[in-house]
Amino acid sequence: MNKAKLADTLAERTGLPRKQTEQLIDMMVDVIQEKLASGEEVTIAGFGTFMAKFRSSRMGVNPQNPTERIQIPAVTIPKFKAGKGLKDALKAVPARSPEETIAPEA
Repeated sequence: MNKAKLADTLAERTGLPRKQTEQLIDMMVDVIQEKLASGEEVTIAGFGTFMAKFRSSRMGVNPQNPTERIQIPAVTIPKFKAGKGLKDALKAVPARSPEETIAPEA
């Protein structure tokens, strides 16, 4: 599901105009990004926690020249930890092998 389909689904369920649900999604993403950038975590009970993690610099291998060692710089990365409600909801869905394809939504 992409952003447009999410906005459509929210519009159907809430009765709000699609444009308004799309704006709400944009605002939610903006707030999460701002809070993560300021070092805060964002927890949505039953869904999960968004957090920013610091990854230290390290030595790596140049994939184009495996004999060459390169310095990989330190970076802050986004991380998501699923909450109990989300995990439980997914446990109720029958497991599929990676070879099985999911039928596209109509």
